[in-house]
Amino acid sequence: MSGTGSHRACGRFTVSLPAMTDKHLTNIGFDSFDLPDPVLQGIREAGFEYCTPIQAESLPIALAGKDLAGQAQTGTGKTAAFLIATLNHLLRHPAHEERRANQPRALILAPTRELAVQIYNDAQALTKYTDFTSAAVFGGTGYDKQRKQLEAGVDILIGTPGRLIDYYKQHIYDLKAIQALVLDEADRMFDLGFIKDIRYMMRRCPPPQKRLGMLFSATLSFRVNELAYEHMNNPQSVEVAPEQVTADKITETCYMTANEEKIPLLVGLMQTMTEARTIVFVNTKRVADKVWGFLQGNGIDTAVLSGDVPQKKRLSLLKRFQEGELAVLVATDVAARGLHIPDVTHVINYDLPEDAEDYVHRIGRTARAGASGDAISFACETYAFSLPDIEAFVGHAIQTQTVDPALLAEIDPNSRVYPKKGSRQPHRGKDGHKGHGKGHHHKSHKPKDGEKPKKRRRRRHGPKPPQSGNRE
Repeated sequence: MSGTGSHRACGRFTVSLPAMTDKHLTNIGFDSFDLPDPVLQGIREAGFEYCTPIQAESLPIALAGKDLAGQAQTGTGKTAAFLIATLNHLLRHPAHEERRANQPRALILAPTRELAVQIYNDAQALTKYTDFTSAAVFGGTGYDKQRKQLEAGVDILIGTPGRLIDYYKQHIYDLKAIQALVLDEADRMFDLGFIKDIRYMMRRCPPPQKRLGMLFSATLSFRVNELAYEHMNNPQSVEVAPEQVTADKITETCYMTANEEKIPLLVGLMQTMTEARTIVFVNTKRVADKVWGFLQGNGIDTAVLSGDVPQKKRLSLLKRFQEGELAVLVATDVAARGLHIPDVTHVINYDLPEDAEDYVHRIGRTARAGASGDAISFACETYAFSLPDIEAFVGHAIQTQTVDPALLAEIDPNSRVYPKKGSRQPHRGKDGHKGHGKGHHHKSHKPKDGEKPKKRRRRRHGPKPPQSGNRE
């Protein structure tokens, strides 16, 4: 680790960074590493010159062929670090002559479809001057297309566990030729219940001694470290953590608000923002639909990103948001982790998350790569209890303030917009109760003119009750 200003203590690398040319970059250039020319060309064309702290600390270990488990704050360059290390390893260690086309050489596991696509896009840029092929495999779309890609053969396979295991069990590909294995957002894998699938995949790769293993995570909890030591070859632990959990350029504010004030406050705040790119986080899909409906109904063009939005539509919405065509995205926690969306100026926690760690991941969508941003939270009657845990987790008090009536927009209760027919939004009658959707309404029993009312037969459940006097 010479040249990085780090020292080793108790088998763990503790960061002591050298002087930086920028607060979020070290003075260590990528050209200072002994990287193959095709990789360096891709790095330069991608616009990278100096390493971030996690890159400066992890690359010397991985480039030396040693396994590592890396922890760093979200948005600090973990993806580039493991891609560069993977490409170097594949170029330095040619594939075995007996390798078949449907045997990938590198496997990168991601917890979400959006993250898999992001890693794939970064891989495309960094492999431009190599002969490597890559593919992204994930559920929700493109089943036959992805299958054909695997059958044709790829060098770098990126994907989510479910779809990967599906194809594996069909013998579309196998993992016997894997030379590099990467597990990204490992803590998120536990949160989403993927850990059995991850172990299934890892056990079907060559043993740890015969491949390069890298694990990256926002937190290196006990269970993440246990996974690393179980399936990796004596991994070195690299932790690059700032003095504070949240990014230092995020301005955090919390409004103490009543439940009925949340929509007027949200609309009022949105109306004061100019040239903003905002993600509004909610805890449930039902609330996402409600927030979307009122924003849309009050002239604020918005989209919803949640787990049950079809994959093709999710990717389209993300692209529109990333390109600035959409200024506001209402999202559940599916969008809180692993996505790099540039130039997000505001994050609004319409609902405070019940898990304090989710707060950090949500507001981490703004103030990325050295930019500044605003994180605004609503501490309402339902979720205010989460605030003390969040403040304890981030290590500082969040500035709270009461709601200025001037911030509350006048909202017509009938201004809410509902999704068009054919969506998953339930039908709602005039009384506001959920119905059963088109074609499933109960028939009316109102009699026609001159017709006697029909008696509705009550449907009995179970045996006929005993008559009076015959009870036992």
